[in-house]
Amino acid sequence: MKDSTIPGILILTGPKHSGKTSAGRGLANLLGAGFTDLDDLIERQTGKSPRTLYKEGPDVFRLAETRALASILQEIVPAVDTMIVAAGGGLIDNPGALELLRRPGPSGVMPVTVYLEVTADTAWERISGAAKATGELPPFLDAENPRETHAALHARRGAAYREFASFTITAEGKTPDDIGREIAALVIGII
Repeated sequence: MKDSTIPGILILTGPKHSGKTSAGRGLANLLGAGFTDLDDLIERQTGKSPRTLYKEGPDVFRLAETRALASILQEIVPAVDTMIVAAGGGLIDNPGALELLRRPGPSGVMPVTVYLEVTADTAWERISGAAKATGELPPFLDAENPRETHAALHARRGAAYREFASFTITAEGKTPDDIGREIAALVIGII
């Protein structure tokens, strides 16, 4: 960004378990901004987890995701100065949500997207570690060889996120606070 103003909305994107929620909370605290996790909002609005919605069908989940993002852009952001949003890892596969992010919000400010990049191996370690705790991989990895499916998906989505995002930073080996400070310095120029 050319000026040092805080954007109306900052969307943190990246693969599942790349640190979007933790870094987003830290960044919101650093800036005195609002924070929401898009998956949490989807669950509050639908009464169902994103995992349950995805099992009902990817299109069912994507519609709920688009509606939740629209409510942030149209209702929440105008009520606060700055909102940090941790998006779901598959946001890049949702044309409806991406279209919303290509338009200025009600205040006329374009949403700023930051892609938190981690390697496929790091993402897989975190996803499989979480799956051991829950006993279930995410439904988008319901395949004969989940690790190969993940690697291909990670590569395709990573390329798409790098092209779409306003900024890309590596989240590899960094704490959520480090990521938050880096985002603030990069996007806002206040630190």
